Amino acid sequence: MKKPKWVVQKEQDKKTEANMTVWLFGLHAVRDALMNPNREKLTLRVTPNAQIKLEEAIAFAGITPLVEDPRKFRPPLDQGSVHQGAVLEVKPLNWGRLEDVAIGDAAPRLLLLDRVTDPHNVGAILRSAEVLGASAVIGTRHHSAPETGALAKTASGALERQPYLRVRNLADAIRELQNMGYLVLGLDGEATVSIETAVEGKRDRPVALVLGAEGPGLREKTKETVDILVRIDASGGFGSLNVSNAAAIALYASREHA
Repeated sequence: MKKPKWVVQKEQDKKTEANMTVWLFGLHAVRDALMNPNREKLTLRVTPNAQIKLEEAIAFAGITPLVEDPRKFRPPLDQGSVHQGAVLEVKPLNWGRLEDVAIGDAAPRLLLLDRVTDPHNVGAILRSAEVLGASAVIGTRHHSAPETGALAKTASGALERQPYLRVRNLADAIRELQNMGYLVLGLDGEATVSIETAVEGKRDRPVALVLGAEGPGLREKTKETVDILVRIDASGGFGSLNVSNAAAIALYASREHA
């Protein structure tokens, strides 16, 4: 009997995912990945100068680098990527399931991203999430930034430590969190309620903040699924925030101790 198309597609997606690798670049991103025991490392290519700078991390990882002449160093990266003479091929990190990162702290904070596709934005969000104590950043399997070298470089090491999951369906993930007791807030510039007002008297509860891409914002389905639409109070009547800045401010405004 012939398999249905969706089953074949699912099997192909799984196979592609299993074979997927990422090239990290730049001294900081490569060093942090080498120092991460949970990161599966495949190939390290360096110039002699970068090898010296990464000496301790290379020894820690127990990997033998391919040392190349800087004049002939041509790693498989987009033109313009600032690699600083170091690139590392790795397998994407596996942070487990949504419930693995959503349960734990007394009053966890999560960031959910609705079609935020720019790796630089997601990298900056991961960095803020780590600094401000978010339990995880959740994107979608499709229409969100996957692990890339550009994302890792912008995250400045946070990609190795800050859980970043990509789920199949964001609305389903929101409902799952609501069933776990989460208060789910969707950021929307036209909302009438501020984040501080929405969490007043509820700061001891787990809170998830949902942010959309710049321009389109949250999708209608997402707006319908969250508990409350909220805004970041602005001092002026014009202008808008970059999504990574909005994520940092929203996390800070929703923290357990105001």
